[in-house]
Amino acid sequence: MKRIVPHIRVENCKEAIEYYQGIFGGEIKNTQLSDGIEMFKGHEGKYIHAELHINEHCILYFADVFGEKTISGSDILLGPDLDSEDEIVRIYVALSKDGEVKMELQDTFWGAKHAIVTDKNGISWELNVVKG
Repeated sequence: MKRIVPHIRVENCKEAIEYYQGIFGGEIKNTQLSDGIEMFKGHEGKYIHAELHINEHCILYFADVFGEKTISGSDILLGPDLDSEDEIVRIYVALSKDGEVKMELQDTFWGAKHAIVTDKNGISWELNVVKG
């Protein structure tokens, strides 16, 4: 296995990927609309694929939800490997705005700053940075 790439399906993918770009930075690439594809008829204007390239090692894939029922759950937490305390604070504040804090940002017994936040799209993030 080379890697596991998260595919995040959300309502209004264009808005969501721009939201995450505002938080994590990076570049939006390889967007593909459903327009003109027979199997997506009736879903024009929705993304069937989009990528947020945060850096060369961190890429998140996104797509719109196409009519199927989704459940915003807390079964999976995305855990970015963060570089600094400044970065974790910035991301924590951004994801918490219009989101829900599940675990306040705090110092831990394992020598890290840690928090869990569910953002406004129902995506749960486990934020962690080892204190240096």
